[in-house]
Amino acid sequence: MTQKISELLEAAAGRALPVVRGIDDERLGDRTPCAEYDVRALLNHLFLVVVNFQALAAREEADFTQEPDFVADGDWRDRFGEETARLVAAWDAPGAEEGTAGRMGLPARTVGLMVLGDLTLHAWDLARATGAEFVPDPVAVEEVEPVLTAMAPQGREMKVFGEPVPVGPGATAFERLLGVTGRDPGWRPAGG
Repeated sequence: MTQKISELLEAAAGRALPVVRGIDDERLGDRTPCAEYDVRALLNHLFLVVVNFQALAAREEADFTQEPDFVADGDWRDRFGEETARLVAAWDAPGAEEGTAGRMGLPARTVGLMVLGDLTLHAWDLARATGAEFVPDPVAVEEVEPVLTAMAPQGREMKVFGEPVPVGPGATAFERLLGVTGRDPGWRPAGG
């Protein structure tokens, strides 16, 4: 039986929360595997994704054109936990996985898997940037890998994925997912 998006998101959030909560303010300017984002900008982006995908679950409009500075709020670590809990609840609502969602009219389950991918991949990005431990939820990886692999060419056109990074034949499913979304599984911060 296919797992509900809300259950997958709850597991992924459980793995992302320790990473986010463990980020020291001194690390906010550090580079991340996403070249266009430092840690602060990536945190703000991830907050925006988590908040907007709550709206998408409820079939409301989401605005990705504005990137508020969520990190300016002193208790952003606790707020991230609150927002991910709201995300889980939004995708647990009756009918959240049915029909279509968002401006592109994608199947709602696909939209849910997109936010699951963001939560998982950006938790890895933040962990790599800050030296935290992160092991993704294997069921989340199994669910998102085929969806994000299929969406990768369009993601590159839209500049949300980088060019694919080749991974070896013995690569794990997560390493393949990192590579297809333009991330080098071996990325380390300079001097790290």
